[in-house]
Amino acid sequence: MAFDRRPENMERITTPALADAFIKEQIQELRTQIGDKKVLLALSGGVDSSVVAALLIQAIGKQLVCVHVNHGLLRKGEPEQVIEVFRNQMNANLIYVDATDRFLDKLAGVTDPEQKRKIIGGEFIEVFAEEARKLDGIEFLGQGTIWPDILESEQGIKAHHNAGGLPEDMNFQLVEPVKILFKDEVRMVGKQLGLPDNMVYRQPFPGPGLGVRCPGAITRDRLEAVRESDAILREEFAKNGLEGKVWQYFTVVPDFKSTGIKDGKRTFQWACIIRAVNTTDAMSATVENIPYELMCHLVDRITHEVPGINRVLYDFTPKPTGTIEFE
Repeated sequence: MAFDRRPENMERITTPALADAFIKEQIQELRTQIGDKKVLLALSGGVDSSVVAALLIQAIGKQLVCVHVNHGLLRKGEPEQVIEVFRNQMNANLIYVDATDRFLDKLAGVTDPEQKRKIIGGEFIEVFAEEARKLDGIEFLGQGTIWPDILESEQGIKAHHNAGGLPEDMNFQLVEPVKILFKDEVRMVGKQLGLPDNMVYRQPFPGPGLGVRCPGAITRDRLEAVRESDAILREEFAKNGLEGKVWQYFTVVPDFKSTGIKDGKRTFQWACIIRAVNTTDAMSATVENIPYELMCHLVDRITHEVPGINRVLYDFTPKPTGTIEFE
């Protein structure tokens, strides 16, 4: 039975058995809905789109066409992982597009967060539409919409990053197999579908990517500082047993500089902010208490290994009053 909304009495998917039942039901529904037609899916490599891709691969195989657009705002190593898992391991029909320059050129000088989101979203749709026009016989569009997306859109908290937006000549029917699930349920389903742990338990990642963690006008050097500091944070959390224990952790490099000292000389460089939060449904969040020794080690590595950073701060703000992301 297909639902447009999450039923009030729906049991939370917390066990492999419940996930298997959901998968079985969804595969049947997808085959009924799609028949012998083709589905186009924007595959970001995030948990939601990856689970949708894995579900569709099981249901319809090569009738699914995945498009992975690298907008230059992904984390270190992510485009490579998408290609490895989906093209090499799952034998998916995958198109890879590197549009880094195109996105960063469009974003040059733009400081307003909503404007940045609109440019990233709009350009993504443009690139995606260009790829879609090269393909024949596509009637469906797969999307990784989940239940909190729908709730937050209805409450006006944020512009819906999934709904609509494609040019009018692309009149696709939507396929949204996980739209009534919370994020923890999506992970459980992904695990049962055989996706690798580092993809399933990968942290939620916003559509605009590192663009929302580079507040102010995005520059390539500051974006690189976000990417490199984020990679160090992820590496250290994995080494220290915090990966999988903390819901979401990342770095932010805002567009302001402060005075510091490096190698006995005065510096005027950026601050890197570390954020680490816990939540079950992303509607509210508490802050992770990072051990002091680890914090000192993170500061040492980030200030010495990441060009342009001379200071590291920790964000202690829960949600509310702060949102999980900065923009």
